[in-house]
Amino acid sequence: MSISFSAVCVPFVEAKVPSYLCSSTYQFSFGAPANYLHSESGRRVLLHGGSVHFCRTFCGLKRWIVENLHLEKHKRKLGPTNEFKSIKNQVKDQLQEDSNAETTKITSQVEESSVPSFQPHTSVDVSTTTVESPFIPQTLSSKFPYECGEGPTLCIAVIGATGELARGKIFPALFALYYSGFLPENVCIFGYSRKDMTDEDLRSMIASNLTCRVEHQQNCGDRTDIFLSRTFYINGGYDNREGMLKLDVLMKQFELTYLRENLKQTGYFTSVPQEALINVACSVADNAQSVKGWNRVIIEKPFGFDVLSSHRLTQSLLSKFQEQQIYRIDHLLGRNLIENLTVLRFANLVFEPLWNRTYIRNVQVILSEDLGVQVGRYFDGYGIIRDIVHSHILQTIALLAMEPPISLDGEDIRNEKAKLLRSVRKLEPGDVILGQYKARAGDKVDVYMNSLTPTYFAAALYIDNARWDGVPFLIKTGMGLIKHRVEIRIQFHHVPGNLYREQMGHNIDLATNELILRDTPDEAILVRVNNKIPGLGLQLDSPELNLLYKDKYNVEMPDSYEQLLLDVVDGDNHLFLRSDELAAAWNILTPVLDEIDKKNIAPELYELGGRGPVGAYYLWAKHGVPWAED
Repeated sequence: MSISFSAVCVPFVEAKVPSYLCSSTYQFSFGAPANYLHSESGRRVLLHGGSVHFCRTFCGLKRWIVENLHLEKHKRKLGPTNEFKSIKNQVKDQLQEDSNAETTKITSQVEESSVPSFQPHTSVDVSTTTVESPFIPQTLSSKFPYECGEGPTLCIAVIGATGELARGKIFPALFALYYSGFLPENVCIFGYSRKDMTDEDLRSMIASNLTCRVEHQQNCGDRTDIFLSRTFYINGGYDNREGMLKLDVLMKQFELTYLRENLKQTGYFTSVPQEALINVACSVADNAQSVKGWNRVIIEKPFGFDVLSSHRLTQSLLSKFQEQQIYRIDHLLGRNLIENLTVLRFANLVFEPLWNRTYIRNVQVILSEDLGVQVGRYFDGYGIIRDIVHSHILQTIALLAMEPPISLDGEDIRNEKAKLLRSVRKLEPGDVILGQYKARAGDKVDVYMNSLTPTYFAAALYIDNARWDGVPFLIKTGMGLIKHRVEIRIQFHHVPGNLYREQMGHNIDLATNELILRDTPDEAILVRVNNKIPGLGLQLDSPELNLLYKDKYNVEMPDSYEQLLLDVVDGDNHLFLRSDELAAAWNILTPVLDEIDKKNIAPELYELGGRGPVGAYYLWAKHGVPWAED
């Protein structure tokens, strides 16, 4: 990765140093040059000078660095055009002053010592002053007052920019990242759609959904204006090839405006219907990819309708992109609960020794939506299995049950997730309960489903490996239920030969130790233990030791899209499905999906706003699992 800062002339204090260190241009770049100088830290620095004595140039550079470490970060104005013109004029004037200066060849090497010394290395003939370093420290580089912006150049294209997802989630998430400082100043966001709109139309649409964080609020209006000034609209029309060529031209213009010839980082978010995805992705790959820097494409779920269509989609994408460029996103995986699973498991000695069939009796993964969550129109035909179970539920189980990875690198984590998913036994129809809510005429819900599209799914999964052999993983997810609830419940075995069995009453399941990881309502980590009630006599209770996030952490939780989009920019792919994970998930669910398609399984109707199908209670009892209270 390279970072370049160009066209900056820096005045110096009059102290036996030239009034200007550069004759025309400074360039700071991350990349190993052919000719370089060694610094004390092992980093490489290349200094090219004009008709200035090298030692005085180096001293001036050193003085400038020290002085500017104490300067406040330069605040950028709305657009780059005016400041770019002023910089060009500065450079032009300085070039006229130095037009008679003689170009010299300077050869030096910075030895590893506290006081720099110089030795001959390689001759370099240049007419501009350039400073290059493959690894400029962030704490140092962030202090330089770059008139043309600082940090890497980042282009983001939101394809399907006028859709509900882009309006309500993607643009607000990008603004939140920009407002909080997680996106570089040199960011440009392109909205791509087929509608006839202008840049101002897009900005007005985006602005209607933007809010500033509660804990910040400083300069909210100014930052909003700057962000909107960096958004542009492209009418792609009905020919994606021509549309992507337009997009590529605008991205190149943006790159040239900021003088970033070797530093282009590009992300494409495809918020388009499944039937248009392959055409859009191939058009991006063929016509709009940057030659330098990285290109990453974000694919929204569902990832195919069945194992065959998913395989075709995967092959089409892999024919145009490398696997590490593809980010299959599921917004439910961006929740803090999911991020915290690996931390809880691998950073706490108290849990890891217990994380196996010897101590754990069952695991329950519960995701229920109440009446406040509307079913999208694409839900008809896909249903809750393809929408939620295939990605979110199975990915949650994979993170919860996988073996420890060799590192926190995304590929190492995905390797372990894929191994776990391949160990999951294929679902049998007898271990599955389907349901569909009964919507009445007065109910304010979307009713687009045909008679067999399930809105409720309960199942018992088993993992055939040494760690989890015989432990049921119970899944319960549904729409239109009594309450919105997202949690993981891990129930432990009873204490063998429990001395206090008589004091626990006839229902010993009520005294089961349990670890509860709750996302909604009120994110918390709860541990159920048995305890003596204070007072005379011996009476036991099963209270919950709780870590309630809203009481402990006074922070606003970011939206899941913020976390996932930041992961894409950072190149962290551990929460995104890889192709082999995708295939393994389809293999688990295909037997049940085939039975549904053959109409051998019909969903059980349940009341809207109720607790779901009665059959789910019997399924839990069949596998010896007490039903978690609602």
